[in-house]
Amino acid sequence: MKVPPTPAPGTPATRPNLVIVDCHDLGRHLGCYGHPTVPSDAVDAFAADGLLFEQAYATAPQCSPSRAALYTGRHAHDVGMLGLAHAPFDWRLHDDARHLARYLSDAGWETRHVGVQHVTRDTPEHIRALGFDSHEASHTDAATTARAAVDAVRAAASPFFLNVGFLEPHRDRTGRFHDQPPFSDRGVEIPPYLPDTPEARQEMAEVQGAIRSMDDGFGRILAAIAERDDAANTWVVFTTDHGLAMPRAKATMYDPGLAVALVMRWSARDLGGGRRFPDLVSHVDLVPTVLEGLGIEAPASLHGRSLWPLLQGETTAHNEMVFAEKTFHTAYEPQRAVRSARYKLIANLEVDIMNVPGDTLRSPITPQMIDEIVMERPPLELYDLLEDPGERRNRIDDPALAHVATELKAELIAWMQRTDDPVLRGPVASPYRHAAFAALGVHDPTAP
Repeated sequence: MKVPPTPAPGTPATRPNLVIVDCHDLGRHLGCYGHPTVPSDAVDAFAADGLLFEQAYATAPQCSPSRAALYTGRHAHDVGMLGLAHAPFDWRLHDDARHLARYLSDAGWETRHVGVQHVTRDTPEHIRALGFDSHEASHTDAATTARAAVDAVRAAASPFFLNVGFLEPHRDRTGRFHDQPPFSDRGVEIPPYLPDTPEARQEMAEVQGAIRSMDDGFGRILAAIAERDDAANTWVVFTTDHGLAMPRAKATMYDPGLAVALVMRWSARDLGGGRRFPDLVSHVDLVPTVLEGLGIEAPASLHGRSLWPLLQGETTAHNEMVFAEKTFHTAYEPQRAVRSARYKLIANLEVDIMNVPGDTLRSPITPQMIDEIVMERPPLELYDLLEDPGERRNRIDDPALAHVATELKAELIAWMQRTDDPVLRGPVASPYRHAAFAALGVHDPTAP
């Protein structure tokens, strides 16, 4: 039997619903984040009526590690998700890693998942093990995902937690965005890290079309919530896992890979009004924020800091630094990064060239950027994000920033030690390696 939690002081007597909508590979490519050619009307209207975080960052620039941190409140290397969850990579959450759905299920919430989740195998039993009572519409297009989500909203009994994952604007199986029609009615914006070529313009029109489909689905979900008597007492959060699937974005430690949208609204608690927060925010902050807002005790093992005081009007600084990691995507590429409001330090711990994900490798833009992708990288990169927002001029050897480099190196190492980062103990072996040794009939000394 689910036991109702004790509501936080000042909350309504009726426990709130929670809806978290995430999508694949979006970054901040939305109208409300300053991209007027993007047809994100539903998200933009939601932001105008809600709260928007201008400096929110993923903890990893690739799918499963980012999502694992987002929904556990702990960095990916601490919960076992150092690479992708699907075959043949097969990374798994540690047994002690608790998904947000588990916290809410144990506290009495009905828990439903619709669409993409990508932190465990895509089977009903694995998704239920995360803490969900049900799962529908796995890896479907935006329209199908939205229909299933609308049905879930209409059927759910209060209090409920609905987690919706849109596949768009992830590239399709061909490495393009052909699953949705392109959109260029408002023009096409070329991000500054991409060349302005016909191929880039075509791909960005396709991205805009995929975003339009996702946005339409999000709007349908909001409309279904508005039909409910408890709409005002439904906390809605919108975010994404990491940046656009483009060269120098997804799977990189540069801001186009790590910067994410984070928008929310909860009318019954005055979380709205179009407020915008410039504070540094990490994805690991979401779980402790939700738990505090819902009156559920958060364990000390969480790495994130609750945003709830900030949402309630406290003006003290939240995060001075945020951290990010990449260990595996389609190959072993251990990197760690720390970012302050102005500076970023990236540590390249093994590979000296940029590894482009398989889907992005198929982009017609990638060959046009080959000279800046296949290039040697030093062990450390330091960027002044105020003077060099494109992260093109490495200042690691600049005497004028020696004090910054010293501080950020110390912060990064302290974080790695504090969170028991396995790369401190040596190279990390993958489940794929373990499977290969097993297929050879040879014992793998690195296997658990």
